[in-house]
Amino acid sequence: MSLGELQIRNVRCIRTAQVELHPRCTLIWGGNGAGKTSLLESAFLLGRGRSFRSRQTEQLVHRAAPALTVFGRTGGPLPHAIGVEFDREQGITARVDSQNVKSLADLSLAFPVQVIDPDIHKLIEEGGRRRRRWLDWAVFHVEPQFGEAWFRYARALRQRNAALKGHPSQARPWEAELAEQGARMSAARRTVLERLEPYWTAIVAAVDCPKAHIGYVQGWSEAVSLADALETVRSRDESRQTTTVGPHRADLRITIDGKPARDTLSRGQQKLTAAALTLAQLRLLADSTTAMPTLLLDDPAAELDAEHQAGFVAEILRLNCQLVITALQPQIPGFTQPDRVFHVEQGDVRPV
Repeated sequence: MSLGELQIRNVRCIRTAQVELHPRCTLIWGGNGAGKTSLLESAFLLGRGRSFRSRQTEQLVHRAAPALTVFGRTGGPLPHAIGVEFDREQGITARVDSQNVKSLADLSLAFPVQVIDPDIHKLIEEGGRRRRRWLDWAVFHVEPQFGEAWFRYARALRQRNAALKGHPSQARPWEAELAEQGARMSAARRTVLERLEPYWTAIVAAVDCPKAHIGYVQGWSEAVSLADALETVRSRDESRQTTTVGPHRADLRITIDGKPARDTLSRGQQKLTAAALTLAQLRLLADSTTAMPTLLLDDPAAELDAEHQAGFVAEILRLNCQLVITALQPQIPGFTQPDRVFHVEQGDVRPV
């Protein structure tokens, strides 16, 4: 399910571009600020409906334009045409095969894409939101029932929170749906983390990175059901006007010898550990599904020291997935010769 055609208009410094990515390995090279990462952001936008660099999609729009558009076509047994538009006034619109998507999660089904970029360490360093998003992307693909549970839980959560803000007495009817779907979400997450463990162990040995323990914190007390937890905190939730327990508050506890990894690991070790976690995630997907993602690598040579680069590159090549890689020079240390090369300069993208 590789990405072939990619058309871009008004994404950061790129006013217009059209590239044909190779199913195996495409290299995009150029100087700092040339627009290399903007190409990766555009591809990521097709599969996620957002950027991997910013939560504010408006920041992607070229400063002189009212909107951006990205269009792509995937290959494989089930090809798709995907279009994403973001208008400063109207917001985001996404289509798959000319049909408006019901949820941005539909984009991931059409084009699964993952990224390893210079901010990969934030998976270790920052709060739970980034780790939940990282985990749920894998769960969505590996556990088919998760998507429906996630959608129904999110809808019930919005309704309960709206009631808490205006009519607290109307919040309770949504709790049964929250409890049922929240329990399904949590069970699916735990299952995937258990299945991830052997891949994680193997990747740690291959790339020689610290062996962190990955635990799941479900978002409410382990001693009670979610239904009981919602009832217990109802008064507090009415006071705060928001739902304070549930899988939307879940997190991954990443520890080294019982201590938080963000307090133990150096920045370089955090990057290596987070990248290794992502490779383990992709190995799990490769063995569990037929949808092998496209992997975007933003200047990997700058992020890994020479000691770990060889093992890291070897594990990437074992994935046998589509690679789109950026670099400052027209070669990628450790990787084989790319199948297709583009040069980017001041937002202008040209094949080499």
